[in-house]
Amino acid sequence: MRLFGKTTIDFMGKRKLWYLVSGSLIGIGLISLLIKGVDLGIDFLGGTEIVVKFEKAVQISDVRSAMDKLGINQAEIKTFGSDREILLRTPQQGEGTVVGDRIRSGLATSFPDNPFTVLKEDKIGPKVGAELRRDAMYAVVASLLAIMLYVAFRFKFIYGVGAVVALFHDVLVTLGIISLANGLIPGLNLEISQNMIAAFLTLVGLSVNDTVVIFDRIRENQKIFRSMKLVEVINKSLNETLSRTIITSGTIFLVLIVLLIFGGEVNRGFAFALTIGIITGTYSSIYIASAIVVEWANRAQRKAELID
Repeated sequence: MRLFGKTTIDFMGKRKLWYLVSGSLIGIGLISLLIKGVDLGIDFLGGTEIVVKFEKAVQISDVRSAMDKLGINQAEIKTFGSDREILLRTPQQGEGTVVGDRIRSGLATSFPDNPFTVLKEDKIGPKVGAELRRDAMYAVVASLLAIMLYVAFRFKFIYGVGAVVALFHDVLVTLGIISLANGLIPGLNLEISQNMIAAFLTLVGLSVNDTVVIFDRIRENQKIFRSMKLVEVINKSLNETLSRTIITSGTIFLVLIVLLIFGGEVNRGFAFALTIGIITGTYSSIYIASAIVVEWANRAQRKAELID
């Protein structure tokens, strides 16, 4: 099935313009990360986190007053999807469920006419949180290295470099957009948790799959059209795989939109990150991974001409 007819889009002819777009997105994202940063979940910070659902709406200020009475002054308190659902997070540590018990008891005392149920309760020690942060970083770096080795072995080394640079681009752009959007969209929890790390690893896998399909078509066309210049082969390959790329990415995109809207508070961060990742992954397979191969070939040709 082809979504488009035969296209002749000059993708590589516009690559320098898209370098500027990518550079701008990454630059804005890095500035946001430096100034605003990202919120780390309880998984990585350590402490106690409770999500409660009241029968009636409550004010954040009232909940904070209840926590102040308990001596929990550094608690992070915010709505969790609706004004009846409240997330409370504190770095305070205690044996067993001591901190959680204090929070539940304090809420019951402060809101006697507004019963609540506990939707979620987590407790992570500071040592475990540090280990999870380290392991998450190792997981992302290891996956990128493994992908580079695989693509380099299957095609050529520069193809592996192009694939990994494109993946770094996807991760940086997505992380920057998460930093920018965090706190701006009501009901959207964009803290960095294990679910969010899973989203980043998933987008890495989806993005490299699209890149490998394009590289495979480039290799096939190089064997068929031996007299054609590399940039022309790449443009031809990109046009031939365009329908497949749009259909595959579009299908996943539609599923993620449904998950983003109806998946609940817990899944919205995952769905948001992966939605941005699908867009950047599709784009980077064309204008980053493939473009790097073109730049490398042009550089090699200029060197050869200088020698001659």
